[in-house]
Amino acid sequence: MASTETTSAAVRSGADTAADGTAARAGDIAGLEAGLDALESRVVDRQPWLRTAASKAFPPLIAIVIVVGLWQLAYHFELKPHYLLPSPVDVAHSLQQKWLEGTLLGFVWTSVSRGALGFVASVGLGTVLGLVVARVKVVRAAIGPILSGLQSLPSVAWVPAAIIWFGLSDATIYAVVLLGAVPSIANGLVAGVDQISPLYLRAGRTIGATGLTGVRHVLLPAALPGYIAGLKQGWAFSWRSLMAAELIVNAPDLGTGLGQLLEQGREFQDMSWVLAAILLILIVGIGIELLIFAPIERRVLRSRGLLVKS
Repeated sequence: MASTETTSAAVRSGADTAADGTAARAGDIAGLEAGLDALESRVVDRQPWLRTAASKAFPPLIAIVIVVGLWQLAYHFELKPHYLLPSPVDVAHSLQQKWLEGTLLGFVWTSVSRGALGFVASVGLGTVLGLVVARVKVVRAAIGPILSGLQSLPSVAWVPAAIIWFGLSDATIYAVVLLGAVPSIANGLVAGVDQISPLYLRAGRTIGATGLTGVRHVLLPAALPGYIAGLKQGWAFSWRSLMAAELIVNAPDLGTGLGQLLEQGREFQDMSWVLAAILLILIVGIGIELLIFAPIERRVLRSRGLLVKS
């Protein structure tokens, strides 16, 4: 009996020693991992918002000053006659004139409202189409290459066909916007789905997330970074398509957007007017990108650990 108790005590002692050794090794590994993480991590002090805003705004302002300066030099040395290349001041006066007439905001709102409505419709159609193409192999083999081809097709190529189909109407403008934006959104979603780890999909099926539930809670959240990139590109194509349509589809009952404003400047041979319209188109496109899509993309990437503050 004494021998048995001695053996049991020895076994327990050995087990405790092994457990202590395993715990020690686990602690050493954890410490090593923590040390490596500490080496790779950077401690970032929170900066005042004013300094952060200045650091982000200063480089674009410098670029704008350089571009305007080169423009003024080209005007001063008459690289083109002044009626073909007006100065920045002349363009600013043209914008001021439209503002004082009370028509400038109306031009901008007409185009922005058209672009927003067309983009929302494109998101709905492009998302459904992208999901079908990404998940159904037969559909992907059939129309996947066609989507890529449509994405590379210039939007202005659809304008003559849309005019024949719908006449000089708003339907023509929205048709061109849809045909320009839907392929980009669908291809962006397909690319995002292709980058999903199969482990996520299997885990979703294991917990019963199938069908529309799996799409909503597993597929779309996992594909979100690629989907957001597709939405950004879709907006760019929507805006470009809208301007192409407004340049050509011009009728009194359609209202005047920025594209029609640009065409009116061409008809009157007023380069200040033309450059002012181009500047407004550029400002609106960049502004929507910076104010809406860029913050959403940063938030999504940061939540996934794909964007680290430095």
